[in-house]
Order: sequence, then C-alpha cells, then structure tokens
Amino acid sequence: MVGITIQENESIDKALKRFKKKYERSGVLKEFKKRTFFLKPSIKKRMAKIKAVRRAQRTDFINE
Repeated sequence: MVGITIQENESIDKALKRFKKKYERSGVLKEFKKRTFFLKPSIKKRMAKIKAVRRAQRTDFINE
C-alpha cells in the first residue's frame, strides 16, 4: 500500500504531487491493469517476440 506522511506546513497540492509520484513508481496501476484481463500464453509469446524485434531494430538504427 502506498502512503506518505504530510510534513508540517506542507500544502495539500505538494503532498498530492508527492503521492502521485510514489504511486506511479510503485507500479500499482500497472499491476492492476495486468491482472484485470487474461492473456493466452500463445499471445504473450507472440507479443514478446514482436517486442524483441522492435527493440533489436531500434538498437540497430541507433548503432548505425
């Protein structure tokens, strides 16, 4: 669970901004989205393969 302690004389806006940063960095939302739907193993493999090809093309482009 993500939480922050509000400092003395700290504005609510600043505290909310700190909370949002901490929330995003913790990966709670990413994990929630990952668990909300089921992906077949064959589709996971296909997506991983496509991702690897894109990553390889990007590194080849940068190295040239």
